[in-house]
Amino acid sequence: MKNGIGIAIGLLFIGTIIGAVQLTQKMSVELPEKQVAAVSKSSSNSLTYNPPSLEEVPEGPIGEAITYGYKLVNETYSVADPYVGNNLSCASCHAGAGLDKDSSSLVGVTAVYPQYIARSGKIVTIEDRINGCMVRSMNGEKFEANSDELKAMVAYFTYISEGVPVGADIPWRMTNDMDNVPTPNVASGEQLYQKSCIACHAADGSGTDPNTGPALWGDNSFNDGAGLARISKMAGYIKNNMPAGSEGTLTNQEAADLAAYVLSQDRPEWKNHDKDWPNGGKPNDIMNKERREEVKNGTINWEEVLSKN
Repeated sequence: MKNGIGIAIGLLFIGTIIGAVQLTQKMSVELPEKQVAAVSKSSSNSLTYNPPSLEEVPEGPIGEAITYGYKLVNETYSVADPYVGNNLSCASCHAGAGLDKDSSSLVGVTAVYPQYIARSGKIVTIEDRINGCMVRSMNGEKFEANSDELKAMVAYFTYISEGVPVGADIPWRMTNDMDNVPTPNVASGEQLYQKSCIACHAADGSGTDPNTGPALWGDNSFNDGAGLARISKMAGYIKNNMPAGSEGTLTNQEAADLAAYVLSQDRPEWKNHDKDWPNGGKPNDIMNKERREEVKNGTINWEEVLSKN
């Protein structure tokens, strides 16, 4: 592990939104004036995607932290091995270490935290959010609050978010969700998977590479407390990002069928389902062990699963 990385991160903004109080913060590091902004304002006052180049990372401790953070995001399974419980990396879902605009980009992420997360039932910081992914998507352990790893990831996210205004409407965020999921057909999903997905993800779902063909189920995949363990989110992700090289060619029905097939397979169990959504509003489409058993037994009620609260 790296030692002695110091990061200057300041709380820049606390705002109030009419009708609800929401704390908002942007974590930043001191960067040279020549630093390229992550976004620029177009004539229509909308955000233009333009993250800074990793080739322009400043020298010194800040640059070292940013570079280390990039490695942690891109190669989580190996660089943060003691904390990871599977064979995934952040880049398994956030392609290009979060720099790919069309694959759950992380550009601008530090401009939206702290924020209220219904699943947690409280306002969470960017550090909380990172650790949430570590215990759910990585099926592992949280970073210590003052660890070099956590500081480095925040430094990296701050760097690629430079120039994104706090509270801005970021058009490339939160796009991988399917609002109206058609009733899935698991058998059709299995056929489509065997036809189109095994080259990258393997016939048994164990994957071929953490970043380009991650494990979709089994011990080396995410646990069922992760966001992608929900049918609506998995279907939306598949629809927008799969198959690689022909993204956006699947129908909603095909994406839903694939999502149902993938999420009906065995995977690590999240032990704190009973603590999620403490203030109510828990979604019905979480494919936990009980739901997986219902698929196998042919008793699952998809209408109930897909119903909105």
